[in-house]
Amino acid sequence: MKKFPLLFLSDTQHSAEISRAAKAGKVRKIGPRLYTSNMQDDPERLVRQNVWQIVSLLLPGAVVSHRSALENKISPGGRLYVTGEKPRIIKLPGVEIVVLAGPGHLSKWDSPMLGLFAACRERAYLENLSPTKEKGGESKVLPRKELEERLVGILKSGGEVALNRLRDQAREVAKALGMEAEAKKLDELIGAILGTREAHLVSPLSRAHSVGEGYDPRAAERFALLRAALADQVFRERPMPVGDRQIFYNAGFFDAYFSNFIEGTEFEVEEAREIVESGTVPVDRPEDGHDILGTYRIVGSIDEMMTIPGDFDQFLEILTRRHAIILEGRPDKRPGQFKLKPNIAGLTRFVEPELVIGTLRQGFEFYRGLREPFARALAIMFIVSDIHPFDDGNGRVARAMMNAELIAKGETRIIIPSVFRNEYLSGLKRMTNEADPIPFIKQLEYVQEFLYRIDVSDLDRAIEVVRACNAFAKPEDTVKLRMPAAS
Repeated sequence: MKKFPLLFLSDTQHSAEISRAAKAGKVRKIGPRLYTSNMQDDPERLVRQNVWQIVSLLLPGAVVSHRSALENKISPGGRLYVTGEKPRIIKLPGVEIVVLAGPGHLSKWDSPMLGLFAACRERAYLENLSPTKEKGGESKVLPRKELEERLVGILKSGGEVALNRLRDQAREVAKALGMEAEAKKLDELIGAILGTREAHLVSPLSRAHSVGEGYDPRAAERFALLRAALADQVFRERPMPVGDRQIFYNAGFFDAYFSNFIEGTEFEVEEAREIVESGTVPVDRPEDGHDILGTYRIVGSIDEMMTIPGDFDQFLEILTRRHAIILEGRPDKRPGQFKLKPNIAGLTRFVEPELVIGTLRQGFEFYRGLREPFARALAIMFIVSDIHPFDDGNGRVARAMMNAELIAKGETRIIIPSVFRNEYLSGLKRMTNEADPIPFIKQLEYVQEFLYRIDVSDLDRAIEVVRACNAFAKPEDTVKLRMPAAS
């Protein structure tokens, strides 16, 4: 191997070469026969961010099954469940892969995915209705309450016809798997839901994915206006190379802290620092603590923040993945899934659910035509913020997308100090409601300059500078953000 990939397995042919590379500090072992060329990020973070690729390396051809087939992510207990030839547990940093013995993939039903197979929806529901015993405090199947809620979601998005189709196709899948008893349970469960719930029409998201998807023309006009304003300017470069890991991680802490604070997730800075450094959340505020951790898992990851989209499909994948991680601690907010209901803030009604994907596509086309990192950063942030594609967490994921554009090009990230919240929101509203991009652009230039002037190599000293500049104050404290002296 002349150049080692991000993740790879050792084998007899390359074991000596890999051993030499490990001794030279070029690669490191993170699991059984599993190595990485990423020598910077924490192994647990690295595993979680690339878990599907890792499973496909370790268990090619396995079927993502049971609760993992519906959750599509690591379970709350830190596990992924797959079906293979023989039962075993593979322990990795922060994750356990639980291999369950069972039928292989069904060629007619299960879908290929990165060298694995994803259990079809019918199989997944049957498996989640199978008898089970909890091991280690977690079951391989979802709780019945969550299964019922998911079925109601299918009814709401696809109408009665979607539930009936699921039931009919599950009977056919059950014959191939020998799960007729589970098919009977599913039949009874769907029948009960159809008897008590009103059916809805076809899912807006399904329509949006079809050819000729609709979009919000008013939002597209705003994107065009902002693009014109950004393309017409030359912005000052404010470099902050990623080479110094401590500077990156410290800046990432401020990013995660302020991004949550202005959304109402308020902690004292010392509390937030303890959450990030220890990886534990307060017992009395678990959801808020997970907000901080989830955001930091994105903005504090070098690999993640060096990734920017090259095409629209990659844009959607990056956007939904980051949202899923940021809001992982709030499953009721449907992490990583686009909204099904309209969202409204004050007098502002954001883009309708059925127009989300089409409007994102329009925005992406305006964004991709910009060259300067600062211009691309502001464009992608405004596009996500203006559309509000998710139930919650739109501001946090929009700012993460913005800062990835800057960091990937060696520029200083933008943080929004809590004392600057009103100015920041005012700029967004002026752009949305009055089609005036100038305040929005100037305000974000100002706060980029703010962080650029601070030496964040020492977090304790940086916190004191930030505090002296009133950045931790609240908008109602009637003080202004002070610009620090250039470092």
